[in-house]
Amino acid sequence: MNELITLGILAFTSFFTLINPLGVMPIFMTMSADLTPKDRARTAKKASLVGFIIIVAFALSGQLLFKFFGISVNSFRIVGGVIFFIMGMDMLQARLTKVKLKDSEVKKYVNDISITPMAIPMIAGPGAITNAIVLMEDAGGMTGAAVLIAALALVVLLTYFILLSSSRIIKALGETGNNVLMRLMGLIVMVIAVEFFFSGLKPILIEILH
Repeated sequence: MNELITLGILAFTSFFTLINPLGVMPIFMTMSADLTPKDRARTAKKASLVGFIIIVAFALSGQLLFKFFGISVNSFRIVGGVIFFIMGMDMLQARLTKVKLKDSEVKKYVNDISITPMAIPMIAGPGAITNAIVLMEDAGGMTGAAVLIAALALVVLLTYFILLSSSRIIKALGETGNNVLMRLMGLIVMVIAVEFFFSGLKPILIEILH
């Protein structure tokens, strides 16, 4: 029982840190600023749901896919670090700008951004996917797997509610505040990216040197 509680706490904290709903929020706020509250809510819902399904799919089949393609988790971490770093750089320079839309384009835009970049790679990013695969290996049976998926579901649900609250935050912060928040979060994402890159690179270098 204690092991399951430990797994649940570890899964929740690691997924919350890696998905980083507060880091996802500025990007969502910027990209959905011109949408109606209803379309923004629809985007948040679809992004959260797609992100959750992708992470669970990798958690259940990740090891098989990695073995099939001959990919190591450490290689995945390195690539994830590079993707995160580029994304953080864009955020730091406030390159993610609002898009002006015609009414006829709204539906397509909602579908597009809810899958990329919101679901992939912001929610179901390399970090969260790698974490899911590694933790599923340590879960030790069906009960552990259920605890892991429940912890992930809770994090994704919190992410959804945080994205929904972005409408009020957009109004409160204004454009300047939004840009400041995005730059700050960009810096944090870049730091996470560096950690990811070197946590993947270190075991590979040790293996080569030995």
